[in-house]
Amino acid sequence: MKPAAREAAAIEILESWREGRAVEAALTAWGRASRFAGSGDREAVRDLVFGAVRRFRSASALGGGGSGRALMLGLARAEGRAPEGWTGEGHAPVALSPAEAALMEAPLPPLTRGEALDCPEWLLPAFDAALGGAADPVLALMRDRAPVFLRVNRAKASREAVIAELAAAGIEARAHPLAETALEVTAGTRKLRNSAALTEGRVELQDAASQAVALDFAAVATGPVLDYCAGGGGKALALAAEGFAVTAHDAEPRRMSDLPARARRAGAQIKVLAGEASGPWPAILADAPCSGSGSWRRAPEAKWAFTPGRLAELNAVQAQILTACAALTAPGGVLGYATCSLLREENEDRVAAFLAEQPGWRLISERRLSPLDGGDGFYLALLRRG
Repeated sequence: MKPAAREAAAIEILESWREGRAVEAALTAWGRASRFAGSGDREAVRDLVFGAVRRFRSASALGGGGSGRALMLGLARAEGRAPEGWTGEGHAPVALSPAEAALMEAPLPPLTRGEALDCPEWLLPAFDAALGGAADPVLALMRDRAPVFLRVNRAKASREAVIAELAAAGIEARAHPLAETALEVTAGTRKLRNSAALTEGRVELQDAASQAVALDFAAVATGPVLDYCAGGGGKALALAAEGFAVTAHDAEPRRMSDLPARARRAGAQIKVLAGEASGPWPAILADAPCSGSGSWRRAPEAKWAFTPGRLAELNAVQAQILTACAALTAPGGVLGYATCSLLREENEDRVAAFLAEQPGWRLISERRLSPLDGGDGFYLALLRRG
């Protein structure tokens, strides 16, 4: 596919997204209908689409609207280039209208702070309150694609051995300082899926900050661990690799459907709990449902769908989870409360409210990570009962 044809495909997919379809679903539908597109074309179209979604506000402001076509023009304008090959022939977008041509020739207009940082306006004060002077640099980083990280399964291999194995397979990776198990993939990402290191369980795809949270929890936990909000099981697998007996629980058990196969591949013993959890437990990790604002580089459409009402709903769920986990924690036990959010409302404020309502608990430590640290945004509070 020529560049113009790729842009036309991106326009089509973005239009589908603007009509309410999830980005991944729109990409899948286009891929199934476009058998002529090779793997390189699909990857390029995907990058165009997600680039436009991450930068929706600035691209809309520069492109003259929120349509797929306007978003592509806005991205081109931000890059200081004119779209090439827009002739309307073959698979190319139709030629620029006189108004669009004039827009592309005009000087770049000043953008508001929210537009320049591609942030919903109502969230700017929340990011300022949470991040202070780091808010703008963090939000600027969130406009770009996230790095690809791997977690080395130390139950099977060392980080050095995995780096060498990946290099032999044409995949370049380097140790990342955020976690002792973390590797950042710098080249050959598309070869990962079929690599022996991944299929045989010596590595797992997992963000470096997520790994750091799991290791921080492991440093203070003793005894069997209940992963109360296990989801896909990334942290459960990380804890099992550190030698813990892990039981995985989730309010929606279907989220854990792939965990048994992943555990077998990793050589990990993880019990998947289908029903309600009972206690007491010496250690519980609750990676609570949240806005995901720390990982909006990976799921950028969530940034634009998030609302104050949804934040209030999540705060209520987070409070319920903390209360439920408190009742399941043994005297002297540790409760880790984690989110992949950057917002105080979901992090420090939730923990402060919990401590005010739950006598007999104390805060051991809390840690906030942002994309400035290299990975996603994460928060972890370690709490002890008694």
